[in-house]
Amino acid sequence: MKKSDRIRVYVVDYGRECLYMRYKNPLTGKYETRSTDVPRDGAKARKAAESVAAKWEAELQEGRYKAPSKVTWAEFRQRYEDEVLPGLASNTALKVSATFNAVEEHVSPLRLADLTADRISQLIKRLREVEWSKDWGKRQPDPQSNGKGKRRPKSAPAVMVGLSESTIRGHLAHLKAALRWAHKLGLLVEVPKFDLPRRAKKSGKTSPMKGRPITAEEFERMLAKVRDIAVPEAQGDQLTTEQQERVESWKHTLRGLWLSGLRLGEALNLWWDDDSKLCVDLSGEFPMMRIRSELEKANEDRLLPITPDFADFLMTTPEDERTGPVFNPMPLSGQRERLSLLWVSKIISAIGEAAGVKVATDIRTGRVKYASAHDFRRAFGERWASRVMPPILQQLMRHASIDTTLRFYVGKNADTAAAAVWESVGRRLGNTSGNSTPKTTGSDGRAVVASEGRDDT
Repeated sequence: MKKSDRIRVYVVDYGRECLYMRYKNPLTGKYETRSTDVPRDGAKARKAAESVAAKWEAELQEGRYKAPSKVTWAEFRQRYEDEVLPGLASNTALKVSATFNAVEEHVSPLRLADLTADRISQLIKRLREVEWSKDWGKRQPDPQSNGKGKRRPKSAPAVMVGLSESTIRGHLAHLKAALRWAHKLGLLVEVPKFDLPRRAKKSGKTSPMKGRPITAEEFERMLAKVRDIAVPEAQGDQLTTEQQERVESWKHTLRGLWLSGLRLGEALNLWWDDDSKLCVDLSGEFPMMRIRSELEKANEDRLLPITPDFADFLMTTPEDERTGPVFNPMPLSGQRERLSLLWVSKIISAIGEAAGVKVATDIRTGRVKYASAHDFRRAFGERWASRVMPPILQQLMRHASIDTTLRFYVGKNADTAAAAVWESVGRRLGNTSGNSTPKTTGSDGRAVVASEGRDDT
């Protein structure tokens, strides 16, 4: 760049509310001006404005700046993914990318300025109409297609159920944050105004879970259906060695989820011998798990206790085989690559559907939700809620706040609590008719009337 072509940005005071900055365009010879958004009053106003001007000058010299009306969507996305996503948690970065993919799939903006409030309203409508996988438009994994992905037709009735309001709210929150960033950098003149769905409220003290804890009987039913989903190509009762290993790898994973209370992503990142990941630690008096901040929802490095039954489960692995990932469910199609979190989640849900384990029904669409990996975690929390105090349960569940533990796992199951109270005094069936002769159960299992005058204090 010639010295005469070098762009220099200066701070100027026009007597307005904020200080401004301007430079002379070497191509047109005209001055271009922008506000620094720094109030002109204040001892450090000039210094702050010069810092903003220096950033703009660097962008101009690197050729990254364009007039807001000319910034393309692709250019905006590339900059956001290069400059913002690396600083976010990996799962958050994936969600942001999924949001951007949804925008491109449904409203296809050419320029960033094309993303108006009206276009965003159209996006919300489309998200409520059509269900998409996390890959948004890519080939979707079908657990019952022998591992081969396939794209669902838009016309299929099973697809026209829409995303949940909570999922839509999450996408719009990421989109709004990105647009505000663009406005702050001068890539967007004005952030379009749009509201997040009001029906998607944060979980209150009485709000239900998205699923429910599965029972021991339902867990056994799912284990029984592993073969049907893991080896759909099998004919007859005989399985090859590879097929049998595949079935056992999935049963091992389900048993681990049932006993550990791990989130699926945590389970797939649990290793025997890699300290850089969530790792089993058998060196102390009690078996533990070491979890790194970037792998844990609470974003903290922690040493966590594990339950005795899960410890016994881990010990069933011979010592010379305690290497690599603890859970490594085998692919269904014979490929060598390790399955992704999405694939494993889909396959476990397929097992839950094959076993007929229904955990929720959407009151808006009537869509049935079958047992997923997270329902194993819910079952773990419910089992241990009656055995340990809430602070201990909080550690077992790895909740950042005890409020989450109390809201979802302590005091939620009144029937379980009532049964424990009545069984503690040897009584089985309570009297709710209002008289003073509650019923109990005799040794033959039939209801009998308790004797009057009993002192229950």
